[in-house]
Amino acid sequence: MLNKDKNLKLYYSISEVAQMLGVNESLLRYWEDEFPQQLKPKRAGRGVRQYNAEDIESLKLIYHLVKERGMTLQGARQRLKDNREGTLRNFEAVERLKAIREELVSMRDALGAFTYDDVEALRQNIEAAQEKTSADPEESAPLTNN
Repeated sequence: MLNKDKNLKLYYSISEVAQMLGVNESLLRYWEDEFPQQLKPKRAGRGVRQYNAEDIESLKLIYHLVKERGMTLQGARQRLKDNREGTLRNFEAVERLKAIREELVSMRDALGAFTYDDVEALRQNIEAAQEKTSADPEESAPLTNN
């Protein structure tokens, strides 16, 4: 099967993953030691870590628990051990809500760019178009094939 999405890679370097998460590479190495059950990146030549999509999802989940929810490493380890599926569902819901919020904020900002004068001019244009159509029904009548 060919990889049609050229932006999607099979493996990412530690620096790429650190940049994705906005953390230091040393933190990723530390988490690898602290979460050996969840993080097992592939090692290439000379011990270079290569993270796949599953590793990155695990790191995002750990980041969510430790950095966003404020859990201790021990608490995060225990949560992942006891209820990984529930924690993952919760994390995915939070990520979807963040995306929705981002979209709503961008919509609000786009709507905020309109001034009262813009809205008033649009209303007048719509009214003028409606008056024109009601005054000349032949122009707005649908064309028929005779």
